[in-house]
Amino acid sequence: MTAADLERVDVPLPVLIARVEATTARKRAVIAAGVAAEARHLCDPSDTAFAALPCPHPETCSTDADYPEWPAEIAALIARSDNARRNR
Repeated sequence: MTAADLERVDVPLPVLIARVEATTARKRAVIAAGVAAEARHLCDPSDTAFAALPCPHPETCSTDADYPEWPAEIAALIARSDNARRNR
């Protein structure tokens, strides 16, 4: 580390506290915006109608029969992921 790097991180405690408080306030604002967006989504009267759109047209929707290899591929991916986590 150079002296310039140390000067950048070596700040007075009140400055550090202010930065942490500002970061926390930004995070809270982002979370609050997300909660508000989800609440609007849950109260949207068009959501139920939108969710029902594919139902009248099953011929346009994929089924398990369309992708018979899918379960085996997913099982292999899960096994690889589990193995990678065990070997860390």
